[in-house]
This record gives sequence, structure tokens and C-alpha cells, in this order.
Amino acid sequence: MRHTEVWRKLALHPYPAGLVIATKVGPLFTPDGGLAATSDPAALRPLVEENLESLGLDRLDLVYLRIGGIEPPPHGESVAERFAALAAMREEGLIRHLGLSHVDAAHLAEARAIAPVAAVQNHFHTAKRDDTEVLAACEEAGIAYVPYFPLGGGLSDLTGDRMAKVAERHGATVPQIALAWLLARSPVTLAIPGTGSLSHLEENTAAASIVLTEEDLVDLTTEQAQPIRTPTGP
Repeated sequence: MRHTEVWRKLALHPYPAGLVIATKVGPLFTPDGGLAATSDPAALRPLVEENLESLGLDRLDLVYLRIGGIEPPPHGESVAERFAALAAMREEGLIRHLGLSHVDAAHLAEARAIAPVAAVQNHFHTAKRDDTEVLAACEEAGIAYVPYFPLGGGLSDLTGDRMAKVAERHGATVPQIALAWLLARSPVTLAIPGTGSLSHLEENTAAASIVLTEEDLVDLTTEQAQPIRTPTGP
């Protein structure tokens, strides 16, 4: 049983009406607590069933198929068999919506030929903007784009002179400006910052009310961040 699903149930159960719970399958947990990639479609059903049991649900609202590490796998790796396996479980009623994670535009197109894709979760933030092709495809198709590590995830220091200047201009914090930039970047973007305190949750939520100006966007477009450590994935 995965700790994240256990904590979700403890924190949210009994589930209120309208709550959407998303989960992710693909990698397998190793005996030492690590993750190992799998391309076996048959390995996905036990993961889905485990999530259903641990969350106390009859159907999962949104299940992402994660196929890569922190970045998409080498171009040319197919997601067809794995996504088709999840699509079959969707037809059975075990899953409501399907998503993809750690993918490129070709993977998205391949999956959409099999079944509808509701959301894509990839690595993207103010200092990492090389996923624009996938974001554009999501915009065109009306697919939610969910950037993980929206505040850098400890991998990048988002604090820079221009970021600080924009934050001061709005009386906001740098993390709030980073979230506001993501929301301004595209109407299909859904930011998912992690938090360990109520005060940070309130700070993150307040970012949705920040309206960035053209001057702000120009400043943020030219901002660069410094890497902190080598990424390993969420």
C-alpha cells in the first residue's frame, strides 16, 4: 500500500461531493523503497486495484500513466499498450478519466488515438520552459496541463532579480509570482504546489488572484534560475 494514498484517505475521508482524486501508475516500488520503470501493461491493473483499495473507492477519478523519469523517455518509446490497458479499465468502470505523465507530444498523440486524455502532468515552471510543444497540444485539445514542481521542487532556485522585482511590485512572494506566471501562461494550466503547512496553502491559493501585467511577463520571460541539484522525479 502506498503511503501517499493512505494519507489522502486519512486527510480527505469522508470524501466531499465534487472532490476529484488523481493518482498515478507506471513505476513499480522496489524492496528498498525506490521506483523501477516498467513497460509491462499487465503490471498496471494491480496498481489500479491497490489504489482503489487504499483510497476506499469503487472508481478512480483520474489515473495518470507515468512512463518516464523526470523527463520523457527516449523519443520513439511507445505508450500504446500501457495506455490501452488503462483504457480497458476505464471501459470497465474502474477509472473515470485518463492522464499521462512524463511524456512528449508524440506520446500524447499516440494515447489520444486510443482513448480521451483528460490531463498531462509534466515538469514545467518559470525556469524550465522546454515543454511548450506539449502545452500547445493540450491547449488545442482542451486538455488540462498540470506542471509538477511548479516552484522548482528543490531542483531550481527560482529567486532572481527580475522575479524579486515582480514580487515586490505586487506585494507578493516569489513563489506566488511563480504560480501566477504558470496560471497566466495558459488557460489549461492547473498548478499543484505541494505544502506542509496551512500558511503556505493560503499563500499558494492567494497566487490565483495575482494578475500579471505585460511588463511583469516580459521581466519573467528573461529571468533565469540556477539549478540546485540533479532531478530524480516526483
